Amino acid sequence: MGLLLPVVTVSLFLTSGTNESMVAPATSSIVQGTRVERPLALPEAPASAKQSQTAAGQALEQSAETMLSLSVQPGDTLELLFRRNGLSLADLAAMTGLGDAREHLRLLRPGDTIEISHQAGRVLSLAKQLDDVSVLQVDRNTTGFYADILTREVDIRSVSRHGVIQSSLFEAGTAAGISDAVTMNMAGIFQWDIDFIQDVRVGDDFTVIYEELWRDGVKLRDGEIVAAEFINQGTPYRAVRYVFSGGDSDYFTPDGRSVRKAFIRAPVDFARVSSSFNLNRRHPILNTIRAHRGVDYAAPTGTSVIAAGDGKVTFRGIRNGYGNTIILQHGGNITTLYGHLSRFASFRIGSRIKQGQTLGFVGQSGLATGPHLHYEYRLNGVHRNPRTVTLPPADPIPAEHWEDFLTAAAPLWRQLDLYQRIRFSTASN
Repeated sequence: MGLLLPVVTVSLFLTSGTNESMVAPATSSIVQGTRVERPLALPEAPASAKQSQTAAGQALEQSAETMLSLSVQPGDTLELLFRRNGLSLADLAAMTGLGDAREHLRLLRPGDTIEISHQAGRVLSLAKQLDDVSVLQVDRNTTGFYADILTREVDIRSVSRHGVIQSSLFEAGTAAGISDAVTMNMAGIFQWDIDFIQDVRVGDDFTVIYEELWRDGVKLRDGEIVAAEFINQGTPYRAVRYVFSGGDSDYFTPDGRSVRKAFIRAPVDFARVSSSFNLNRRHPILNTIRAHRGVDYAAPTGTSVIAAGDGKVTFRGIRNGYGNTIILQHGGNITTLYGHLSRFASFRIGSRIKQGQTLGFVGQSGLATGPHLHYEYRLNGVHRNPRTVTLPPADPIPAEHWEDFLTAAAPLWRQLDLYQRIRFSTASN
């Protein structure tokens, strides 16, 4: 067993009346005097200690919160974005397991922006813009992650524009300061009454009142058309948007009838009529007099062809000189035919089709001199001119909404009236 040595405490004092120093043994009483303290010089820390201190500082710095703004590119998935940026895949699995977040995080589109806050790869929060007003917000708390759909405030501004047709509808819209999207939407509202391919004339004019969405002084996009008027060859057509209590909306005429009719005049957008309904037409290929019991719309190959009305597919295949053809049955006594298609959309015989749904695409199959759609309308088996046939009337607004509709529509009708008075006043001067 080792020898235990006593620990002796030694203190250095200066006495008050002498310059001599003295050492007090451990057994003596302490002599009163003035205590002197001197700093003890320590040896410099070794290099390894300095490196440890630097590493600790770097670790502290890395643990600070970092913000990432990720722009989704074609082919990106959220897992790929997490791997690329060194983010925790376990956190990703936890977030995609949340009911409110699962579908929004699974479906990414090029151009989407995802904001992520993390701490050394440990995700603290994630935000994904869903649309102009909604944001998916995922945050971490003490037990895991939770998700919310947040609504950002948007400034909705009402805009009114007026245009006159000088050469084309789109050029008139551009001259009036209207985007092509708003022009297309306006044409869509009146497509049941006006064939914008064939009926529009120089001097026709229009007024459109629509919404613009702004946030923080920046325009996000054009909103809905709330009222519009199109004067076609002297005949005015008007419509206002009415929103039902459940959130659904539709456009109605001043007498409360929906602008939607059972059939659209032209089942292909902004094509050119290359051959009209003519029972005595000379066939361009066969060079014989052969009745043309429909209307041909010339358009580039691949242009979408839509259903003129709700119906059921009764034929889908090759039909004589019409090439690739679709026939729809509408109710009990009306059928429509769509010929010379390049290809069909994904459906089969017996499928139920909604008005405006894509049936196929313009082509040159069968006996055709160029890409176009051949369109026929038959009533009780008899061919009728699709451009002039009287279409079934539109349904009126439900009686329980009539009074509310009148109240909501009145200021919009007055605004359209004001523009017409200004128009007539300007034209007379």
